[in-house]
Order: sequence, then structure tokens, then C-alpha cells
Amino acid sequence: MNEGELFYGGDDNRPDVHGMRPGAEQGQAGKEVKARPQPVPGEVDTIGANELSFSAEEYLGRIASVRNRMLDQGLAALIVTDPANIYYLTGYNAWSFYTPQLLFVPSSGPMTLFMRDMDARGASHTSWLPPEDIVGYPERYVQRPHIHPFDWVAFALRQRWEVARASTSPVGVEMDSHFFSPRAFRALVNGVPEWRLVDSFELVNWIRAVKSPAEIALMRKAAKVTTVAMDAALGTIGVGVGQNEVAAAIFEAQTRGGDGVWGDYPSIVPLMPTGESADTPHLSWTDRKFERDESVSIELAGVHRRYHVPLARTAVTGRPKQELVRLEGVVAEALSAVLDVAAPEVPTAELARTWNRVLALSGLEKPSRLGYSIGIGYPPDWGERTISIRTEDDQILEAGMTFHLIGGMWMNGYGIELSEPVLITDTGCEPFTNFPREIIRV
Repeated sequence: MNEGELFYGGDDNRPDVHGMRPGAEQGQAGKEVKARPQPVPGEVDTIGANELSFSAEEYLGRIASVRNRMLDQGLAALIVTDPANIYYLTGYNAWSFYTPQLLFVPSSGPMTLFMRDMDARGASHTSWLPPEDIVGYPERYVQRPHIHPFDWVAFALRQRWEVARASTSPVGVEMDSHFFSPRAFRALVNGVPEWRLVDSFELVNWIRAVKSPAEIALMRKAAKVTTVAMDAALGTIGVGVGQNEVAAAIFEAQTRGGDGVWGDYPSIVPLMPTGESADTPHLSWTDRKFERDESVSIELAGVHRRYHVPLARTAVTGRPKQELVRLEGVVAEALSAVLDVAAPEVPTAELARTWNRVLALSGLEKPSRLGYSIGIGYPPDWGERTISIRTEDDQILEAGMTFHLIGGMWMNGYGIELSEPVLITDTGCEPFTNFPREIIRV
């Protein structure tokens, strides 16, 4: 592939695209970017800058934390592709993550958000970034077998004077991001051979683990949507009712919200393993109708401004089986014991050990993790991919951390799920919702 093929525009007459072509007037835009300080959120006259979910100080604090951790990890720059992390740092929020996009975070100065050209205006509508730091790549790079959008982005970074100054140390990449493909990585390797690309090890995700008061306020609002959605599910389930009808009621409630709070779309669809299929957790729905004395485990989330509060409960259309009743008491007791232990300075492993001890007294065990960190979420997951509650992890709990504790037991031919979304407070642990920890008869 030669540069003429890469940057020939045909009928594309946009100045910023022309400015990226070899032989065009080069350098001035890059010099201006290099000379500019970090823009201040809210100070540009765009829709996004005027409708931020957080204060300018909070966004600047997040960026400073990222750069401090970059320094600790010896990184000259960071390439962010996880849409949750892009949202966390810039406020950008749109369903554009199915095409390649990245936020380039240098050690100092302006960040640059690269995305599909048709989505660039959306970044001005939802993020605080000034227009000069939002760069759209041409449509002809979308889903082509022989070229990749990051081919274009790599050269654009070079033209913005970002390559040389980020070549002194490794450049971090979110290697485990859901939307960072092998082809994307190869395009960066080939396009910027000066860089040594290394795993950033979820650098931004770990900073997100401790929530600010403003984030916790959004999660409390999301919890109201969670409550409405679970009530809708429990109010719809019944003998002869199709699973799809329950899913429809949940989706409506998740969107409408309640108590003055609107609902955002969830990262994961409602999960409803039913009857004998409840011995596994991640099944969705069909048109299958509920039968009498049949159990269903419902896992869903309320969402507000991308902040998720998941919840799971098990319901029965009539009388539960005796083995399910036995599980109900043990799981509820174990969850309560975990909530009593959870507090700042406690290792996450201690929560898992507490859970395991209660189960062991009844001859039970749960091989999978007890829970994980939650907050901002985009499909396909609402977990933060950092802290897990299990005996192998010794992360120390801090006030402001938020978790989904999953009291799920999947046996042979039956199962139960009782979960709690929780906040670690200054003195202990606080559930976000208030559903009884028991099988719900409907």
C-alpha cells in the first residue's frame, strides 16, 4: 500500500483530509496543537461542552490521574479504545464503537479523539473536546479488506506532531479492550514503527474503580431504574406468559425509568434462565411460556448516563422446589455475612472467604467469583474488568468502590441468583437497592 492509495480523496474536498496528504501544506496545524495547553472542559462553545455530566474540575482530575499513572508505568502516551474509558475522560457518548475509534492521550497537552467522519459531529454534541481535537477519518476506510482506519489515524498523528514526542518511551495500548482488534493493532504497528506498543493493563479502568460523589449520585439514580425494571419483571411473570413478554416489560421499564429518572440502554440484555435451564446463568429469552411451580432467575440493570446498577433475583410461579428453598437460606445468609464484612481496608479476598465459609457449612461451594467492580458500561459488559471478589485477589477495599455481588448457585437442573449492587462507604457497605434476599413468589 502506498501513500497515494492511502490518502487519495477523489471527490473528498475537506481541508482537514487534504492537510493529511503528503505534498500538501504540512506542519502548521501540528505546531498549533503542540503549542496549545490542555483545553479546559466547558470552555468551548459546543453543545457537548455546555451539557456536561460532571464539572470541569472532575474531568481535569481524571486526566491528571491517568497521566500520573502513565508516568508510573513509564508511558509516553496512551491509546484508549474502550468506549467506557473514552466516555470517562471526554464525555463522548454515541453508538459508534462498532467502528474503530481511539482517544490519544499524550503525556501533556491536548488529547485527540479519532473516529469515523460521520460521527465526529456527535463528539461535539456530547463531549467537552474542542472541534480541533476531534478528527474524523474518511468513510472509504470503513470495513475495507485491504486498509484500516488506523492506517489513516497513524499518519494523522504524525502530521499532528505526536509521533516523535511519544517515541521516547513505550506507548500504552488497551490490549484487552473489546473493540481493539488485531487488525487495528497491526495498523498502528505498521503505521508508527517508531513506537513500542505495550499493554496498558487497564490503566484507566483501575482509576475508575473509586467513584466520586458525583458518580455515586448517578448510580443512585440508576438504582431507581433498576428497581422499576425488576418490579416490571416480577409483575409480568406468570403461568402462561411468554419469556419475551417479560423481556418487553423490562426493556420498557429500563427506558422509561421512574421516580423522575430516565433510563439509558443497558450493556447486557435481560437474562432469564428458567426451570432446568436455570442451572446456567447467561441465557436470555425465547417465546417459551412459564409453567406452574417453575423458577426463573432474572438478571438486569438500571442505567442512567451510562452508569449501571445490576441486580438479580429468583422468582417462582407458585411453590419452589425443596432443593431451591434450601439454597435460598444459605445464599441469603452468605450474602448478609459478606455485606457485614465489607468495609474500607478489608481485602476483597476476605469477602470471598466469608462467602465460602458459610457455603461450606452446608456442604456447598461456588467455583466462580463472587462479584466484580461496576460503574460505566457499554456493550457487551457492565463490569469494569478490574477488581474481582475471589480468594486469589487481595485488592484492598476503599470508600467509593462499587460492586455487583452475585450470590448465584448453579446446580444440576436448577439454580438460584440473589445479587446485591453495593457501595463501599466510609464505615461499611450500602446496597443500592432494597429487594428482599429471598425467592419471590409470583
